[in-house]
Amino acid sequence: MFWLEFVVVLVAIFVGARLGGIGLGVLGGLGLAVLTFVFHLQPTAPPIDVMLMIAAVVTAAGVLQAAGGLDYLVSLAERILRSNPDRITFLGPMVTYFFTLFAGTGHVAYSVLPVIAEVARETGVRPERPMSIAVIASQQAITASPIAAATVALLGL
Repeated sequence: MFWLEFVVVLVAIFVGARLGGIGLGVLGGLGLAVLTFVFHLQPTAPPIDVMLMIAAVVTAAGVLQAAGGLDYLVSLAERILRSNPDRITFLGPMVTYFFTLFAGTGHVAYSVLPVIAEVARETGVRPERPMSIAVIASQQAITASPIAAATVALLGL
């Protein structure tokens, strides 16, 4: 029985991914309906703690942007990166790591990526090197951030 339910979940994911966009959500709901009404599985309660934490982090990031704090942080990052342009491959990822670590969301790292690309081009470094490492560093920082939704989800286990 488990394997049949597992196949239903995989089919819903694969067909939804093929449809793209909202199709993934629709097929996810359809898969949940099949598991609930055909296999008589009891759906669990939604993770309210995680949802509220995500709302808090997104609100804090929005306030940071609206108050001009993100622009200030980007100017500080630009000053650091431009003062050491030969170390862009190391400092760019470190900057995005700390942006994400303290903000709790990886979306704040997007604002520093153009600076990394510009400094890398001016230095003669291929921009995709520091930028790709910076994106990975930003994602790694989510697991280290005490206010990230991933941390709250793990605490809920």
